[in-house]
Amino acid sequence: MIPIRDNIPPRTTPLVNYTLIAVCGLVFLAQRNELSLVERYGMIPQRVMDPGREVVIPERRQVSTQFGMRIVEVDHVVAPSAVPPWLTLLTCIFLHGGWMHFLGNMWFLFIFGDNVEDRLGHVGFLVFYLASGIAASAAHLATNPGSPIPTIGASGAIAGVMGAYFYLYPHARVLTIVPIFFILQMIVLPASVFLAIWFVLQFFQGVFSVGSTRAAGVAWWAHIGGFVVGLAVAFGLNQIHFLRPKVDKIRPHTDHAGSYRIYPPRP
Repeated sequence: MIPIRDNIPPRTTPLVNYTLIAVCGLVFLAQRNELSLVERYGMIPQRVMDPGREVVIPERRQVSTQFGMRIVEVDHVVAPSAVPPWLTLLTCIFLHGGWMHFLGNMWFLFIFGDNVEDRLGHVGFLVFYLASGIAASAAHLATNPGSPIPTIGASGAIAGVMGAYFYLYPHARVLTIVPIFFILQMIVLPASVFLAIWFVLQFFQGVFSVGSTRAAGVAWWAHIGGFVVGLAVAFGLNQIHFLRPKVDKIRPHTDHAGSYRIYPPRP
């Protein structure tokens, strides 16, 4: 499912959300010229659990022999970490593996991050986003402590944003592209339904990946951990009345104008 837009624009300009997207974009461009950034700043569970250990990843390479080309497996020694290994739980959330990985993550952050920033405020949202990313990295570390594969991507932090959105805007509507029998359909889904389906898919993929001896390619438990933490934090902040008033957008059918309704009404 691909979200196109929701029906609740933010009340204020989401400066932090835009800044995070810009920073990730700059880091991604830097990665194109410096491939070792992934190994130096990515979170490698094996390295975090044993900082003094040399990390080696088996790689398949095509080599020329007297009988032609063939695939052989060789050991690749991972570049040393540029920061203390525990800090890579944070630095890894600014790295991405390719254009689809980067664009997909940034699009989800663009769709859901502005409304969460609107409720938490700029500083609160920044702290929340970084904390969600660290929690997501920790969830992946706990479920894959011996993995030598660098873990990268903002999807765990963005999952935290989606978990907060799930709690804060359950009645929002999301215009979504859904493939139905190989045909792309555009339908409007309640945000709670869209995010619940997304979470269930992550959960079952995560369960199926448990016990795998090879990297599955996706840090499913980072997504699950980030979502749960984001939802729990939003719930807790609401209970202590830390959040800004809820804002709904009323969209007339005639045009794109609208008025803001603030809950609870101000005196």
